[in-house]
Formats: sequence, structure tokens, C-alpha cells
Amino acid sequence: MLNLFAPPRAKSASGLSKLRDTISFLLPSEAILIDLLTDSGTSAMSTEQWAAMMRGDESYAGSPSFARFRDSIQAIFGFRHVIPTHQGRAAERILFNVMCKKGDIVPSNTHFDTTRANCEFVGAQALDLPISEAKQPSQIHPFKGNMDTAQLAQVIEREGAKKIPLVMLTVTNNSGGGQPVSMANIRDVKQICKKHGIPLYIDACRFAENSYFIKLRESGYAGKSPREIARELFSYADGCTMSAKKDGLANIGGFLCTNDDSLAQQEKDLLILTEGFPTYGGLAGRDLEAIAVGLNEALEEDYLHYRIASTAFLGNHIAAEGVPIVQPPGGHAIYLDARAFLPHIPPAQFPGVALANELYLEGGIRSVEIGTLMFGEHARMDLVRLAIPRRVYTQSHIEYVVEVILDVWRRRDAIPGYDVVHQAPFLRHFSARLKPRSSRP
Repeated sequence: MLNLFAPPRAKSASGLSKLRDTISFLLPSEAILIDLLTDSGTSAMSTEQWAAMMRGDESYAGSPSFARFRDSIQAIFGFRHVIPTHQGRAAERILFNVMCKKGDIVPSNTHFDTTRANCEFVGAQALDLPISEAKQPSQIHPFKGNMDTAQLAQVIEREGAKKIPLVMLTVTNNSGGGQPVSMANIRDVKQICKKHGIPLYIDACRFAENSYFIKLRESGYAGKSPREIARELFSYADGCTMSAKKDGLANIGGFLCTNDDSLAQQEKDLLILTEGFPTYGGLAGRDLEAIAVGLNEALEEDYLHYRIASTAFLGNHIAAEGVPIVQPPGGHAIYLDARAFLPHIPPAQFPGVALANELYLEGGIRSVEIGTLMFGEHARMDLVRLAIPRRVYTQSHIEYVVEVILDVWRRRDAIPGYDVVHQAPFLRHFSARLKPRSSRP
């Protein structure tokens, strides 16, 4: 392919080796042509959001910006207590520190990286219970993000409800390929939780996209708006965590919600210790304003239609050429099946890392591995996520991404596996260093 965009392919053998030794997170952003590392905090804010930021009140306590932030969230999510945090992982840390203890079990459809890490940091077990279809990337299922409710019931019966402080559903299921969760599944999970007196929490990062998938794919919801669907979705939950850097369309921020007065007080006490006063939670007033507007914009049907269609455009075009992806295409990202893409590289040699590196070397595209490096022994698949920032790239950009993926696909047999040189004890994929093997296994 004639590359008119001049990707940063190294000119020398030593330069190429140095780039191969660097994982996606360690690359400087100015060396990236198309950045699909994450959709978290990378969205382009609207004129309405920028206008709202101009009235941000930076009072340390009792800011009217917090009131607008809280009111916007309660109008959509419906929870009694709204606790701002600087981003989603702060909400997770507070939630698990307050609700969990060593030896507890937290079932989920699939925990994402920071959720799992914060859960395990307090000594609890983060247990993934996806449906069987979710473990087969090529299989078509409208709601592959669903939790296996039979397994959930079995775990509760086996371990006892006292050992399970909460159940968590991630919508959409990021680690499972950006796949949505059905309303029927949410109701079924809630019914099981209610029977045993266990709170149900929603990891709500991409709640708007999940609501739109319900509208498109689930019987009885075609005539409902995404906002109406979201309100029903959260009505089955006892609380939620949220990174507003996704479907809040903001560059920073998040929140923790609950209907439990006692829990809310404990969570606010911990918030004051580590994040800030409960009316700002580590955020500037202008950030609270941007989130208040962004949450509503994320539920606009025209926006969601374009968002889902543009992601599917990428997935369908490369799949038509034989590139293995998680089917059907998700809402915020396309996930390449690295094990099927590079069958000669075993999981222990990180096929996801190998594929992500080649996309950068070929065309300056940054992506991220979601597999053995990220989840270790918990990895069921080795995927490469191409997360599309909201309101940033045009169809021409996506067409370029298609061409780069196809170029790598054509020379896939020559791509080597990797070995770890350095890793951190937690969330190693953020800072690990690896080196390519000299030859194929």
C-alpha cells in the first residue's frame, strides 16, 4: 500500500528493534498517526460542553456546578446518592474498599482491568461469569455481554451469599469484545441478587451505547428512546460506578452512585480522605459542567446511530477480507482475534502484543492488547482492541485503518512472538516491557 501519511516506521534495524520493544502505552502520542488505544477521555467535546465549562464554579464546597452535575446524573440514573470522582477507577477503589474484604467474591459478566485490580487489591476474588457464546469470538449473538445466570446461582449456592458483597455487570462488556448486555439478562441477574439479598452494581461506562443496542436488538424496545431504556436499566441496580470519560463525553471525571444511605456516608468519608470534598471529588467545577452536558448528549439517537454504524463499518470491511474479529462488531471498538490472526504464536508469547505492535510499525496506528498480558491466567482470549474516540475521526481515517490492518494480515506469518523483560505487580500491561523472539516457535 502506498502510504501518503508517512507512518513512523523505523528506518534502521536498531530503530525497528527499539519500537518493537515498546508497548502501546509507552509510545509518545506525537509519534501516533491514528490513536485507537482507548476511547476513554479522548472524545471531542461539543460546543455546548465548552460553553457549559465557562460557567464552572470552582468553589471548594457547595458549588452550583456540582448541583447541575448531580441533577443531570439523577435524571438519567435515578440513584439517591451521587459521589463525584476524578475517574472511574477511583469510584471502583472506593466501592471495593467499603464493601469488600479479604476472601470475598465479586461475580461479573467480565471485570475490566482496573475493576479486577481494585477488587483483588483488597483481597477479594474478581470472578468472571460470561455466557458460553462470549468465549467464541466468531460466533454471532446479539448480547454476548450477558452474564451466565445459571453459573451465578451456582456460585451463590456454593459459596453462600455472605461471601458475595455485590454482583457487578459491565455495560457494554469491554473485556468481552465491547458486547452489550440485554435488559432481560439484567432483570434475571437482579432477580437472583434480590433473592439472596445481594446488591447489584452496574459498571456504567458505556451505558448509552448499551441502551442503543437494546433498542436495536431486543424485542419490545424498538419504540423506546435510549434515555427511557437507560432509566429502566438502572432501575434494577442498587448502585453504579462510572467513568465519564466514555459515555460522559468528557476528558476526565467519573462518579459512584448508591441508594444506600449508610454506604454513601462511608464512601464520602473515604472520598474526603483521598479524592476531595463530596461536592467536587477531585474534579474542577468546569469538569463537572462538561459531564453534566455530555451524559445527555451521549443519549441522543442521531449521535448513537452514527457511532454504532461507523464502528461496524470498520469491522465489516476487514471481516469481509478474512480478518478474524469478535462478532458482531461492538459499539466503541473493534476487537481483532489475535489468536486466530496469529495462530503460530501461543498465548504465552503474547499474540495480542505482537499484533498491536505490527499495526503501529505498519501504519502508525496505536491499539491495545486485551489478553494474556492484561489479564494473565484469567485471559480467555487474546484480543487487540481498536477503540474509536467519539466525534474525532472521519470515514477517511477509518478507511486508512482498514488498509493498514489488511497489509498486516497479508504478512501475518512472519510476525514473531514476545517475551516479557519487565513487569509491575499490578496492571502490568500499562508499563511492561517486552522483546520480540528472534524466530517463530
